[in-house]
Amino acid sequence: MRIFAHLIFGMRTKTLKKNKINVVTLGCSKNVYDSEVLMGQLKASGKDVVHEEEGNIVVINTCGFINNAKEESVNTILEYVQKKNDGDVDKVFVTGCLSERYKPDLIKEIPNVDEYFGTTELPGLLKALGADYRHELIGERLTTTPKNYAYLKIAEGCDRPCSFCAIPLMRGKHKSTPIEDLVTESEKLAAKGVKELILIAQDLTYYGLDIYKKRNLAELLEALVKVEGIEWIRLHYAFPTGFPLDVLDVMKREPKVCNYLDIPLQHISDAVLKSMRRGTNKAKTTKLISQFREAVPEMTIRTTLIVGYPGETEENFQELKQWVSDMRFERLGCFTYSHEENTHAYTLEDDVPEEVKVDRANQIMEIQSQISWELNQHKIGETFKVVIDRKEGNYFVGRTEFDSPDVDNEVLIDASKCYLKTGEFATVKVTEAEDFDLYAEVVL
Repeated sequence: MRIFAHLIFGMRTKTLKKNKINVVTLGCSKNVYDSEVLMGQLKASGKDVVHEEEGNIVVINTCGFINNAKEESVNTILEYVQKKNDGDVDKVFVTGCLSERYKPDLIKEIPNVDEYFGTTELPGLLKALGADYRHELIGERLTTTPKNYAYLKIAEGCDRPCSFCAIPLMRGKHKSTPIEDLVTESEKLAAKGVKELILIAQDLTYYGLDIYKKRNLAELLEALVKVEGIEWIRLHYAFPTGFPLDVLDVMKREPKVCNYLDIPLQHISDAVLKSMRRGTNKAKTTKLISQFREAVPEMTIRTTLIVGYPGETEENFQELKQWVSDMRFERLGCFTYSHEENTHAYTLEDDVPEEVKVDRANQIMEIQSQISWELNQHKIGETFKVVIDRKEGNYFVGRTEFDSPDVDNEVLIDASKCYLKTGEFATVKVTEAEDFDLYAEVVL
């Protein structure tokens, strides 16, 4: 990757600020989690640490997944290096996926960063910041999400061979965190007022195979539902191949486990799935979704798709469009293919023009918008338990168990008619519905 960094290095004036470490987080929820662990370690060493506020020492936790994310990461590094040159900050450190993947290029192109660290070099980063890595700090994090929910990373890395994905290059092989450690971490989060755990990993369905020699997600859920104070447990980023169906039994039996599953399917054309090295096909995928809905009829399924993959024909795309229409997913996101160095798909010709990729993504999202609107109309008059995430303008903004933060539907409640406390649950009745928003009133 070429990073075009044209910087003028001038004299720098040492700031007079007290050493305050500002952690800047880019990318996905896994990065949010890693920043929180870093901040917890810094705080335990007596450091003054903040998240995306003013500080004279800056740590940028970068994303290197797709082109847009890489560009944002590079621009952020350049922004803070310029601040260093101007004397507004004293030191800039870079960590995370971009740094793991492109460290030699970054050192060459942006040399005025004090030091670069990869995704597995937390002890070294802490040492550079004058702190010690403490193994005993299991579950000690400075959470940056609203107080009512927190991400719980149950595994690191990925063993899947997907052709388009660079995550194994940046995060390494799959490594599960033991159940007892995750229970300890959850108990500490609950003690701080967290009510919702969002389980994340590159692949939830692989959980336990490395340390327990079996897929152990269901057993983990059984342990987590016993944590006092936790009311919702949500599953993100499951893989369709080898999905442990006993998870559905736990979901149906345990009210704390949300009737919600995020399972990125990427495509449905057999030819494209084979080239993507997904280890499945259209028939198996369709059968799996049917099994989900049969076992837990009230389940909300979120998926993500990729359009414009090398060799995706108009016929392949039309098949995907029809399948999206037929499956009527409750939640769906669509991305354009990003040609990533050192992945298997990089050997293929990136032959779908960018404007065609964008048009195809827009077509998929138009279909999904209509599906979402139709499904939401059926919710009018229904009653739901919602958690209140924030107040925005004239509305309290909440979510049902069928919605994850930032990516799914929200429930808007007129703040002039009631008072609701952020982080608390309320029972509401839906009065109006749009394609991605519900309007509701509190049921007394």
